[in-house]
Amino acid sequence: MIEIERKFLVKSVDYKSEATSKTRIVQGFLNTDPSRTVRVRIKGDTGFLTVKGKSNTSGTSRFEWEKEITVEEADALLKLCEKGILDKFRYEITVGNHVYEVDEFFGDNEGLTIAEIELNDENEAFKKPIWLGAEVTGEIKYYNSQLSGNPYKNW
Repeated sequence: MIEIERKFLVKSVDYKSEATSKTRIVQGFLNTDPSRTVRVRIKGDTGFLTVKGKSNTSGTSRFEWEKEITVEEADALLKLCEKGILDKFRYEITVGNHVYEVDEFFGDNEGLTIAEIELNDENEAFKKPIWLGAEVTGEIKYYNSQLSGNPYKNW
């Protein structure tokens, strides 16, 4: 239940031609406190409720618990969320032994594209594709929970 991930900006759209899937995601937050965020998500035709704990010092690891719920339940919970529902497309791209999840944001976060890679160990080696930009792991303003309240258009 510990998630280890690193985040990067994306510097070109070249990832799109390498993607094995593209899914629309709509998500909101019932709680955006960095110590315990509670997220509601509709990913394709499935709903999820997720609780995330506070990140470690480097920002690479944190507790994560996720439960699948119906789309109807997720839709009802989205109506209770804090201001700032996120809308994005998620592309999945296999690079070496890992899968990058690239989020292309819309609405108030349009123009922002972030890639995440989940790892088994904080020091695990991984391949970096040419479209990968600067690392933003641990930079709180790039957390989805923060983008909902302080969107990219306001930076």
